[in-house]
Amino acid sequence: MFPISRDPTWISISRHSTINTMAAVYKSLSKGTSGQKAEAPANGVRKNKQRVLILSSRGVTYRHRHLLNDLAAMMPHGRKDAKFDSKSKLYQLNELAELYNCNNTLFFEARKGKDLYVWMSKVPNGPTVKMHLQNLHTMEELHFTGNCLKGSRPILSFDAAFDQEPYLQVIKELFLHSFGVPQGARKSKPFIDRVMGFTFADGKIWVRNYQIKETEPSKSNAGQDEETEVDPKPTKGRSKELDVSLVEIGARFVLTPIIIQEGSFGGPILYENKQFVSPNQVRADLRKSKATKHNARAEQYVERLAKKGDLGLRTSGGKRAPVDALDTKQLFA
Repeated sequence: MFPISRDPTWISISRHSTINTMAAVYKSLSKGTSGQKAEAPANGVRKNKQRVLILSSRGVTYRHRHLLNDLAAMMPHGRKDAKFDSKSKLYQLNELAELYNCNNTLFFEARKGKDLYVWMSKVPNGPTVKMHLQNLHTMEELHFTGNCLKGSRPILSFDAAFDQEPYLQVIKELFLHSFGVPQGARKSKPFIDRVMGFTFADGKIWVRNYQIKETEPSKSNAGQDEETEVDPKPTKGRSKELDVSLVEIGARFVLTPIIIQEGSFGGPILYENKQFVSPNQVRADLRKSKATKHNARAEQYVERLAKKGDLGLRTSGGKRAPVDALDTKQLFA
């Protein structure tokens, strides 16, 4: 039998180790409970956690690249990535989005150095919308006077037509998840000083970006109204009336919906725009119209030459005119 140690230093060390282990257990439990509270708060409001992966394919022009940079600057919750090589294996974008912890994807696909298509997808289960982008104008091209704080949160304004058709409701939800900056997002500012407008007209979606400009009414306008009464003792708590106006910032572009797929970059097609004509088909029709005009002119030229040959008006080729006995060359030969 070993004697029990009565050393006070050993007893204090054992007590300190026990306290440290209990503190570590309490911290781990408190972290777990705080994480659960963050995921499911008491007021029932779920935190909006949206991150967008922004990238393009090979073959984009400088105007497409400037538009991509403008959109990335307007989306502080976005994650810009390098160019994506493949144009056929778009399902690989799901793995890329999961790698960067993004649940939305905004992919710009360039075709033939002229056409630009936009893929908006909700990773990993979908849906996916493919749209044709045209009439794009970047901030550098427009030179608008509007300006806003970088990283500010926008107000998304939708046309009433987005609540009428089912496919427009799906597109509206994707716009909300992609362009709507969540509160407390990375690199975002707690200010709302701009409006993004989405208008549906002529089967296309017109996108505009405006600054919310608040100005105080000028004194000259107030002096013109002599009949208005002016309070000589304004209170401190009274809010001043401001003139609110919208000033366009840019960029602006037009989107034409083509198809909506059920999955993320795949799956069955839920909606297809039958009225959409691809720009390749438009260019082919223009070439055919020019070719028909050229063929008609060539046929007219051939007919004119044949008619001249029949009349004997051509020196070479065609039909030779019969010899006249009373011709001068025959009489005085």
